[in-house]
Amino acid sequence: MYEYVPQDKQDPVDLEWMKEALSMAEEAMDAREVPVGCVFVRDGRIIARARNRTNELGNATRHAELEAIDEIFASPSLTPTPIPQHPLSQTDLYVTVEPCIMCASALRQLGLRAAYFGAANERFGGCGSVLDVNERPSSIHPSYPASFGYLREECIMILRRFYMTENSNAPIPKTKARRVLKTFISDPTAAKQPPSTQSTAEQNI
Repeated sequence: MYEYVPQDKQDPVDLEWMKEALSMAEEAMDAREVPVGCVFVRDGRIIARARNRTNELGNATRHAELEAIDEIFASPSLTPTPIPQHPLSQTDLYVTVEPCIMCASALRQLGLRAAYFGAANERFGGCGSVLDVNERPSSIHPSYPASFGYLREECIMILRRFYMTENSNAPIPKTKARRVLKTFISDPTAAKQPPSTQSTAEQNI
């Protein structure tokens, strides 16, 4: 299960990495993609950065995390041959939104060391919001700790700004002319409750 880290407990270094992830989310926003961005950090430096590219590539699986993982695997200096069983065992992920179940599961299989994210993902989250992929023990795929709250308000507001706009890639575009940008953000500790009792603030980002 993920852990909420209050602002006064957040490491400044983690916040700097999250700022880099947020810049990738802004890039996704400019490209009219769902604004999610991430960076992978190893040995105190960013080894890969990416954003959502699902619309651009016409592929619903091209989430920011998988884009960055492909970048890591494409570099011989980052992923030696033969590929080790857990190639991300010395690598941390910083992503603006909790990884979906697909991405969270892939990260566990690759042996990710730790995940840090801004906002919970109450619709698809795989680190505890909908399903916790790390819940079951495995002798093959070690679990990884996940924590959230880093630049949470900024990560939520960029999503809200995006969903105020028309999505030309939606199967049935919906008019949003009457929508009003919500600025209230609920108590983050509500995101630690079971989905059935959670605040709708992040559900309706």
